[in-house]
Amino acid sequence: MKILITGGAGYIGTPLVDLLMANPLVENITVYDNLSRSNYNLFIGARKEGHQKIHFIKGELLDSRKLKHALKGVDVVYHLAARVTTPFANSDAHLFDQINHWGTAELSYLLEESPVKKLIYTSSAGVYGSSSEPVDESTDPNPKSFYGISKLSAENHLRRLSEKMPTYIFRCGNVYGYNRSMRFDAVINKFLFDANFEKRITIHGNGEQSRSFIHIDRIAKALANLLTSDLAGGTYNLVDKTYKVMDIVDELKQLIPDLEFILINQYLNLSNLNIKRNEEVNKKLGIDHETSLGADLSDFIKKLRF
Repeated sequence: MKILITGGAGYIGTPLVDLLMANPLVENITVYDNLSRSNYNLFIGARKEGHQKIHFIKGELLDSRKLKHALKGVDVVYHLAARVTTPFANSDAHLFDQINHWGTAELSYLLEESPVKKLIYTSSAGVYGSSSEPVDESTDPNPKSFYGISKLSAENHLRRLSEKMPTYIFRCGNVYGYNRSMRFDAVINKFLFDANFEKRITIHGNGEQSRSFIHIDRIAKALANLLTSDLAGGTYNLVDKTYKVMDIVDELKQLIPDLEFILINQYLNLSNLNIKRNEEVNKKLGIDHETSLGADLSDFIKKLRF
């Protein structure tokens, strides 16, 4: 089985590559990435068994010639590449539209003419916008940010391919947790970094706003297990649990008792987005076991250097 991963050098791509590398069914992995985040950690570290399977192509989604060449002979495509600037989801409408929307459109046109047998796309729970009530896959998307709009547009392009090949669209919750290709702009990761090294975190609003999260190891495992899962193609939410910001702060204070926090604009009630966990999907993807936020944060702290 030959695999192409767009954005494969990123936060989700790095642990996914490691898992696929260890899969005996996988004979070749092509990482297609523009390295726009200047993150080279995928390339660092001792060689592991199966490293000879990996090939790297530095390229843009909008470079149709290079992308078409990369798709030759590929059986499965993981489309992870995206413009992400958490928490500035409204910072640059043009870039979100060019990369997330039209870059994905370019990929979809090429996939229509390719022999690819399966497509897996990591979308975002941000396509739902905000909701005071828990939402599920039957809820109509209503994105409120340029980022969310661009991801929903990408979904619509890729959904057309479902008649040609099994197409999986995963609306992922906020991803957190340690790996080599860290992102410290994601909310839990930033909180933990600031709590560990500065003993102080900054909270916008009153801290009662809630979001749905999933650990990086669990999302990587789910995506890797999809190669052998009997899950039918479709659009699914991929989340674990929902926490209020103050729930996260409480867990951090258990681990770092002298932690201080500052509320900015504490009289603001910021929007909520609670996603229902899809138990059937999580079971089929092998991530139905429970983990606790406290245990995840404790493990994260242990992996920091000091």
